[in-house]
Amino acid sequence: MTQIKICGFTDPKEAAFISYPDVSYMGMVLFFEKSKRNISIETAKAIMRAADPRIQKVAVVVSPTVEQAKDIEKAGFDFLQVHGVLRKDVLAETAIPIIRAYNGGAGEEAENPRICAYLFDAAEPGSGKAFDWKMLAEKKRTKPWFLAGGLTAGNVGRAISLIHPDVVDVSSGVEYTDRKGKDPEKIAEFVRAVQRVSPWGGAPFDCV
Repeated sequence: MTQIKICGFTDPKEAAFISYPDVSYMGMVLFFEKSKRNISIETAKAIMRAADPRIQKVAVVVSPTVEQAKDIEKAGFDFLQVHGVLRKDVLAETAIPIIRAYNGGAGEEAENPRICAYLFDAAEPGSGKAFDWKMLAEKKRTKPWFLAGGLTAGNVGRAISLIHPDVVDVSSGVEYTDRKGKDPEKIAEFVRAVQRVSPWGGAPFDCV
């Protein structure tokens, strides 16, 4: 059973494009100005207020400081998705569950009780480019996996059949091609593509 995460929301109006149980997680990029999807904490709060409360909210960050992690925690996010460096003080001084992200499909799984899941993404997150999923096929699995990087309605079925991820994570694959923002028709198409090969994934996992 595979769950769905839609990532890179930038506008509260887009929250109406998804609902639970079709989508279990929604992601927002914070504190990373290099990303075209980067938003402020205040915009993120507005998106969360507009969203289905049953959908888990994920803050996506790169090498966050402890101050940034605390701001995210106070804002009401359910998970902190960390790319880059995961600092010891972030682990020590916050309580928000962590999704540890690795780029290019590589990375050694860090056995820390604060880490609830692992996310494997393309070398350049948010680029719409996939990596070689086969490199994960034999990888030992100790916690839930998110698979991201270049997923679309056209290839997600193959990815699920090959890797069997717990969650598929899409951003650019459900965006307009001629303007900024999420495309509700592409989101619906992606959900249908996942459901054709995997039944509803159930409630979001708990961090134990």
